[in-house]
Amino acid sequence: MVSTVQNPDVRQKDVERAVVVAVTTSAVFDSAAGEDEVHGGGAALPLLQALQKVNERLLEKNPAESLLFDVMLITTNSQQQQQSSRIISSTRHYGLEVSRFCFSSEEDFTENLVKNNVQLFLSTDRNEALQASHRGVLSALLDQQTASCPAEQLRVLFCGDTVTQPATGPTPASRQAAQGFSAQLGEMRRKFDSFDSPLSIILLTSRGGRDSCGRALRTLRSRGVGVDEAYCLAGAPQGPIVSVLQPHFTLSDGFCETEE
Repeated sequence: MVSTVQNPDVRQKDVERAVVVAVTTSAVFDSAAGEDEVHGGGAALPLLQALQKVNERLLEKNPAESLLFDVMLITTNSQQQQQSSRIISSTRHYGLEVSRFCFSSEEDFTENLVKNNVQLFLSTDRNEALQASHRGVLSALLDQQTASCPAEQLRVLFCGDTVTQPATGPTPASRQAAQGFSAQLGEMRRKFDSFDSPLSIILLTSRGGRDSCGRALRTLRSRGVGVDEAYCLAGAPQGPIVSVLQPHFTLSDGFCETEE
């Protein structure tokens, strides 16, 4: 059984142009925290605030802008579904611009992602991310580090030579979805100046040297994606630099080949 509820507090986005991002409710809210009718904030709360900041800045530049993030919360936990009013109240409490709430079974949630033309699915559950990826929906895994990311700037990390999230190689459909999403992201980024942008795109290559990084840069540029920062680790561990960069999520679907 799938139920989708539109949020009457939010102006609905242009279905032809909006970039639909689905985030699991359990990643956004901590059902074990909070009080009364409001959940505590979860790991993905700064992420939603950063997505919203990009929208706000785009609309400041052009009130008629239609290329905006369209956020949907999806709930597959049956216990959370019984608290749907609390989820909606929590969204209102934090001032989150969520267009739709989807309540779905674990078996049917990927069907709903496809039905709603979701371009990016974000979850703290690796199995959910894998299921979505297998249906051709670009997916990324969130972790607790997301909770410390900035709320004023969306930071997206492209990992140019590894496949780490999800943990299996991309399907042709998910690769195509990744290319489409990166092109939309690049178009958004071009609407802002080099400095003081609410959206930052970062490239990281783990293996190889400057040639590997250069190939990854050229791949992104061929898709209209400009990069704000680029790092070539040449075999060094990712952990230290990633903790400093604080990306909200990492796209590592094998979108560019850097093998010799």
